Amino acid sequence: MLGGYMGKILRVNLSTGEIKTEPIDRGLAEEFVGARGYAAKIIFDEVDPKADPLGPDNKLIFATGPLTLTPAPTGGRFNVVTKSPLNNTIAASNSGGFWGAELKKTGYDMVIVEGKAEKPCYLWITGDNVEIKDASQLTGQDTAVTTDRIIDELGGDDKIKVACIGPAGENLVNIACVINDRERAAGRTGVGAVMGSKNLKAIAVKGNQTASIANRDKFREVLKNAMEKIKTNAITSQGLPTYGTMVLNNIINEHGLYPTNNFQRGTFDSVENVCGEKLVETYLVRNKACFGCPIGCGRVTKLPNGESGEGPEYETSWAFSANCGIDDLVAVIQANYICNKMGLDTISTGVTISAAMELYEKGYLDKNDFIGQPEPRFGSVEALLHYARAIALREGLGDALADGSYEFTKRYGHPEFSMSVKKQELPAYDPRGAQGHALQYATSNRGGCHVRGYLISPEILGAPEKIDPYVTEGKAQWVKTLQDLTALIDSEGLCLFTSFALGLEDYTALLSAVTGIEYTPEMALTAGERVWNLEKIWNLKAGYSKADDTLPTRFLEVPLPDGASRGQVVRIDVTLPEYYEIRGWNTEGIPTESKLEELSL
Repeated sequence: MLGGYMGKILRVNLSTGEIKTEPIDRGLAEEFVGARGYAAKIIFDEVDPKADPLGPDNKLIFATGPLTLTPAPTGGRFNVVTKSPLNNTIAASNSGGFWGAELKKTGYDMVIVEGKAEKPCYLWITGDNVEIKDASQLTGQDTAVTTDRIIDELGGDDKIKVACIGPAGENLVNIACVINDRERAAGRTGVGAVMGSKNLKAIAVKGNQTASIANRDKFREVLKNAMEKIKTNAITSQGLPTYGTMVLNNIINEHGLYPTNNFQRGTFDSVENVCGEKLVETYLVRNKACFGCPIGCGRVTKLPNGESGEGPEYETSWAFSANCGIDDLVAVIQANYICNKMGLDTISTGVTISAAMELYEKGYLDKNDFIGQPEPRFGSVEALLHYARAIALREGLGDALADGSYEFTKRYGHPEFSMSVKKQELPAYDPRGAQGHALQYATSNRGGCHVRGYLISPEILGAPEKIDPYVTEGKAQWVKTLQDLTALIDSEGLCLFTSFALGLEDYTALLSAVTGIEYTPEMALTAGERVWNLEKIWNLKAGYSKADDTLPTRFLEVPLPDGASRGQVVRIDVTLPEYYEIRGWNTEGIPTESKLEELSL
């Protein structure tokens, strides 16, 4: 078998109780690499794009990559791949921590979950021993309690790793996530709701196998080179370890693309109260790293009331502060803790709440809509903390908010207040301040997303080189390249943050040394392009079209009113046609026959 792969896929049918294994397909491994790519191919082949995402015909895949469990830097990632209940796209949600590496230790590269159990259950995987166990006693429990109780039930071994859902997933909230290792999240696209729809509360894993490496001498050489780059890069050796991802709060605010009050402004006057520097001064206990990570951007925090946990990350801190008009860091941390325990995507939760706040501000909500609940107004800590929990429990106005900002604002006749792409809420960068990032938002295969091609890196941070964020020229090529590269990184099983220091040659060298397949950089990037096009085709079959490769009208028609990016609007009319052409798609955004042949699709 190829190096890097355990060689087996575990398939569990919850409807019938059938458990079986099947071998990894070498050809698919070479073409789609693993994790996001290989799992997307399985969804493409086995799930009808028109299937109900919360029905038994949808499948849920937990997939590692060939570099997961290896000493490759950040080699602990895994992807949860399914059809999204939020927007019907082919969804891949990425997470770190230790669960992915532990799954691979059990001898499986991925777990495919099919059907629906009659009653709540969880999976217990220890190599050849796979059990479907009763989880009725865990119904309604949060992710922390669920994790602790499962570990206790299985003998109390702290080597057991648990991925689970909270009440949000059980209640089929469209923005529910999967939480692993108590604090890490496969956060986006509503994968937690799919897990809940299958009556699957958790997957617990424990193994003792090790990763295989085809060419150990070569691997040691390329690993040393990669680690040296990470240790000498300013972002990966200084910025992220010192301030975590919240190093970005002040930087993005200074550039005038820090969304405030549901993207109505590009700067937040009180950013200094909720930034990474403030967190270090106040509530940071220590850094925390995921499996095999030399960066250590995770934040362990503790509040004056004694409550502790992990986070918040940059996107979370923004979603609960500036975008909701709140400058209370304690409240931001508390909202993050709530979402982790309830199993909610913090980005979508914050942006959905801010959409309700703008509707209220503009007079489209009245008190009859939230009787007995706080006024959803900008600046209200009470509203933020209340609705974060109410969404997970589908209580009161939270029941409508649980469907995401697009469906919520549409219900009130104003979908233009949903700051989303393909119904998924946008993260913490106003696209008017970065033309390349705007194009990436519009064309993202899973909807509004910053980690499918992080154009903020070159446009704002200057890595790998600084490019003007306001020009449109050349941005289409940048977007395509970074989207394909990100698909490769996700499929390998590495963290995107390594890309601040590493380039295509590094990812190719690591992949080749581990698998024994002699990839060239062109072959490796083509693998990423193949994944991207496969996802695109599936989305087209699900009903998406060129009309969906766009942004809310606010970004196209209303100039940013303040900050360094004042006066800017998005020029998607210029960048999108060029993007289609560079991708080898026709003018309607459909991959041509020649492109599909080129990619062996």
